[in-house]
Amino acid sequence: MAVQFLTRLPVPRAVDFSPRAVGRSVVFYPAVGLLIGTMLLAVRLLLEDAGPALASALVLLVWVLVTGGLHIDGLADSADAWAGGHGDAERSLEIMKDPRSGPIAVAAVVLLLLVKFGAIAELAGGLPLLIAPLAARGLVPALLITTPYVRKGGLGSPLAEHLPRRPALFAVLFAAAATLAALGPWPLLVVAAVAWILRAMMQRRLGGCTGDTLGASIEIAEAAVMVAAALGSQPPHCPTF
Repeated sequence: MAVQFLTRLPVPRAVDFSPRAVGRSVVFYPAVGLLIGTMLLAVRLLLEDAGPALASALVLLVWVLVTGGLHIDGLADSADAWAGGHGDAERSLEIMKDPRSGPIAVAAVVLLLLVKFGAIAELAGGLPLLIAPLAARGLVPALLITTPYVRKGGLGSPLAEHLPRRPALFAVLFAAAATLAALGPWPLLVVAAVAWILRAMMQRRLGGCTGDTLGASIEIAEAAVMVAAALGSQPPHCPTF
């Protein structure tokens, strides 16, 4: 169920779509992130002889296609709501339901894809491509454990209502441990900071999270991990005067 919801990969067997099963599937979100990361890393390795710009563009294309743009849509809706809601929770939630995208949504999506593209090109592959999707999807159970879900009857409502707390906590710890082991402390600290900041913004504006803000969190966290890894891979530079 987690693979079917978070990706466009074919799932050959029928799954139980009861609300309880939907909630339990959140525990496996980091594992699905690892699957996505494995695919991205494999594509980058296959394109090893290509130029960095072309290889990065194709990896980013696969990244968007394999998720079906699900989280990008959440980022666009959240950006529109933040810009047009003017601090009002009800208005913000209403804007999120509007399928149309305003200029702020378009700008947010373009800027995020540019950041990802630049980080992929700077890193030339490696572990960050494997770990970023995993670390970002570890935010979903973390946010659902700590943040109220405010859109009753929304797409993410069964996730929040039927999330098994202890297994979800283990999923968060798994994502954190994998990020720390593979990339070191800085990307993990960046993810934690992103989670804290986004949670504070959701609480202040909406009183909690929605499916759109969870999707936006995934996109922002993925980009943050890639940027942190790219900056961390640069040797220190001492300017000359």
